[in-house]
Amino acid sequence: MRFSARVSGTVAASAVSAYVPSRACVSHAVRGATVILAAALTGAAPAPPGYLLAQEGGHMMHGDHHEGVTVLRAARMLDVVTGELHTDAVIVVEDGLITAVNPATVPHSMHDMDLGDVTLLPGFIDAHTHLGSEIGATSFTDAVTRTEAYYAINAVRFGALTVRAGFTTVRDFGGDVTVELGHAVERGDIVGPRVIPSRNLIGITGGHCEVTGFAPGIREGGPEEGVADGPWEVVEAVRYQIKHGAKVIKTCATAGVLSMEGPVGAQQYSLEELTAMVEEAARHGIKVAAHAHGSEGILAAVQAGVASIEHGSILTDEIMDLMIEKGTYLVPTTYLADRIDLDALPALVRAKAEQILPVMRVSLQRAIDRGVPVAFGTDAGVFPHGENAGEFGIYVGMGMSELDALRTATIHAADLLGTPDRGHLAEGMLADIVAVPGNPLDDIAVTQDVQFVMLGGRVVKHVVGGRDMHSAGH
Repeated sequence: MRFSARVSGTVAASAVSAYVPSRACVSHAVRGATVILAAALTGAAPAPPGYLLAQEGGHMMHGDHHEGVTVLRAARMLDVVTGELHTDAVIVVEDGLITAVNPATVPHSMHDMDLGDVTLLPGFIDAHTHLGSEIGATSFTDAVTRTEAYYAINAVRFGALTVRAGFTTVRDFGGDVTVELGHAVERGDIVGPRVIPSRNLIGITGGHCEVTGFAPGIREGGPEEGVADGPWEVVEAVRYQIKHGAKVIKTCATAGVLSMEGPVGAQQYSLEELTAMVEEAARHGIKVAAHAHGSEGILAAVQAGVASIEHGSILTDEIMDLMIEKGTYLVPTTYLADRIDLDALPALVRAKAEQILPVMRVSLQRAIDRGVPVAFGTDAGVFPHGENAGEFGIYVGMGMSELDALRTATIHAADLLGTPDRGHLAEGMLADIVAVPGNPLDDIAVTQDVQFVMLGGRVVKHVVGGRDMHSAGH
């Protein structure tokens, strides 16, 4: 996805939270309005404004965040590291962390929850989302007709859908909006997934990462906006994104689908430029994700040392061997081919989509067969948010085991994101826990029917008798 990737400025940042001292006089009102909005979007009754202000930084949104120990019980629990399926599982949670798994002695707790005939899993990770937008009839003009407040409202709304679908962490490519969304989630102001944000994407002038298709002079940008040519401008762009909250750098190594520029797979950044980007990001402890469709651009990105290839539509044997050698992850984003609304696309863009989407599936099949490292990613926003788990079925349908498919969205995605505190259920890990009916090792489709979600010890979804008691405000 590209059309909403670069949404910088201040309106949406204020809409989610206010950090700049000069805006202190309005920050409380904006934050309160955002929380009321979030409550309205998710179906909960908003608290009175005085309560919102008094509880700034607390857990005032719907969902349970208990003091003391919480005990979770379930018929099954999957250890995604070993592949072992435990029965009569017990997980003990305190202060947002898992403190024990199947302990010999279960501590007494006022919050002892028996979830019944479900399987406990670590919260899923989607390594490629766009929470600020979703494809629609106006997508290709929103950049010049909408304000950042529009994207901020979307991010709150779509973030709530995403976390309730079981995705407790995302790596999101959405400008200042999702940088601030991540901060708001961390504070407990709103319900949404943890966010690893890229801020503005980095690409060449007129390339896939730049908003194109408008008249000259409209939406023009430079390194601050992520438009950079040559190694030194690329370095400047990397530094600016990191200064303003980026925890990952996303670049466009090749042209793409959802933009108005040329052939979908054409290489856009040279090896020299990509190497400068990777090396500068690494000095700050930051990884680089490379959008790449064509083989020449993919190869250059892997040679430069990017952490992941997004989409990877045209993979050669040479590229796959190098990815295996260097441990470069493929983030396939393949489910979207079934769910993208082609009718909403301009003719040029639709033609590119119809050309490349079948090729993507062929490359993914070859990558799975060859053993290329795969981390789960969907490009959510290109298709409706909340359907992220549909990606699991694509992997299994191409021969990946159900266990390995689950690993792509847990231990593999956690490794790619550099977040060792999540991705499996063990003592000391974040209490990001989901539950699905039945056994996902028998039927991966149950991942699309998440019954329970806990984020950092806080229950944000619990389906009882077919009704989500937390999303309904109970």
